[in-house]
Amino acid sequence: RYLTPDGKSVCRVNGMMATAGMIKEISRLLVNIHGQHDNQALLVYSNHIEYLDKYAKLEGQCKTYKETYDKVKSIEKQIKALMTDAQVKERRIEMLTYEINEIDEAKLSTDEFEQLIKRREYLSAANKIVTALEEARLSLYTGKENQPSIHDVLSAVLSDFAAVAGYDEKLSNFYETLNTISIDLDDLTYQITDYADSADFQPDELERIEERLDVINRFKRKYNAEISQILEYRDNCSNELDGLVQSDELINKLKTELNVYKENLTNQAKDLTNQRKKAASDLEQKIMTELNELDMAKVKFLVDITPSDFTEKGVDNVEFLISANVGQPPRSLSKIASGGEMSRIMLAIKSILADTDNVGSLIFDEIDTGISGRAASKASQKLYCLSQKKQVICITHLAQIACMATNHYLIEKVSTQSDTKTKVKLLNREESAYELARITVGTHITETALENAKEMLVMADNTKFKKEG
Repeated sequence: RYLTPDGKSVCRVNGMMATAGMIKEISRLLVNIHGQHDNQALLVYSNHIEYLDKYAKLEGQCKTYKETYDKVKSIEKQIKALMTDAQVKERRIEMLTYEINEIDEAKLSTDEFEQLIKRREYLSAANKIVTALEEARLSLYTGKENQPSIHDVLSAVLSDFAAVAGYDEKLSNFYETLNTISIDLDDLTYQITDYADSADFQPDELERIEERLDVINRFKRKYNAEISQILEYRDNCSNELDGLVQSDELINKLKTELNVYKENLTNQAKDLTNQRKKAASDLEQKIMTELNELDMAKVKFLVDITPSDFTEKGVDNVEFLISANVGQPPRSLSKIASGGEMSRIMLAIKSILADTDNVGSLIFDEIDTGISGRAASKASQKLYCLSQKKQVICITHLAQIACMATNHYLIEKVSTQSDTKTKVKLLNREESAYELARITVGTHITETALENAKEMLVMADNTKFKKEG
């Protein structure tokens, strides 16, 4: 991750652009960070099951169990949703059935309303239409009273031009045009007469159309929707009705499926419990061995596993208990463990879990909280042993811890009037001795303090040599 002076950052993985989320996910596989809050997390017993599962390498089985658990919960939720109150369900079925039948009996269609409106307008103008047709027929063919029809007049004109058409080309053209008009007029007269004869103006049709429009408008008002939307609503009601009617069959099917998953869940939970109990006994022995090396020989460590209801983690309550003194019964960490004891217990757990994962680097941020003197020296030796298996980076203010490191880095803030910067410096042997003296005695560093710091480094070298030997 590259940070620019203007505060922006660019993330890359193997030279390729990546998001901060991807960097965080990859980091989890490469680096394990123990922050100051992790000791507090150890006080919350619900976290203890995760430590045990990690030690027992049960992550895969826990994932399989959780998938089965989630499936059981999902099916139970479906069954609960289907098993509504019987009376409510029956009322819903009755209402849906009534509305479906009502819409079906109305025989609604999407284009009927527009067709009826057009037909009503046509029928409303029936008298005007009949009059127009009759007037046209009389004027075109029959004639009115003593007036000749257009057909008669055109026939006379056509006869006159027939007599003279042979004398001139234009006269011949006039005759042809008049003849065409006569033919078209005859055809038009026939169509008008046929339309008038076939026109169906039933006296009660307009009344029936008005009644049908009233029915359609009543549905539109009731459902506050257009006909197409009402028909879509009808289909949705039908689907819901089918679901309610078939729900009993579906419930039985889901119950059968649920029983299978519950049986699998029970078997998976039993297997997890057995493996946890087996791993717990081994973990207890290893933790006490580690605590003995951390100057806590009298402490008894117990992994207490008790039954619980089914949860997403199984059917076990797991809690780490300790007896800090001889004769005392094991009790919860939160009740009797001091800050120093918590730090050493966490260091012991981290040391053991380091053998179970593939994380290559461990970062400890003040793992030395609450310890000093002999306990701090023991913790430093444990950290050194751990560093022989993993890369260990330790942030500390204790000289006993720092002196065992292979390399020392000084981290300090440098402030000016305009900004603040963090500097990281790799120290040489002399600088390491100076900083050890400084964190031991403070700012006033005497020759004696400096010599003591150098002696600590020599003693640390000897201890490392013995550990390696």
